[in-house]
Amino acid sequence: MPDQPTPASPEPVPHATPTRPYVENKPPRGVYVRVFIYVVATHVLLAFMSLLVFIAQSR
Repeated sequence: MPDQPTPASPEPVPHATPTRPYVENKPPRGVYVRVFIYVVATHVLLAFMSLLVFIAQSR
């Protein structure tokens, strides 16, 4: 009926982004990505420095 009050609806809860469950023995995926980048970057830097030493010795 139009003249009856409508029941108050609960306020909508903003939807949080789903997160992965925390596992104590497993680090987050971002740690693996950073370690991979650091390892690759250090090897590239070492290769560049080795190339400079090799060029300097050949002169």
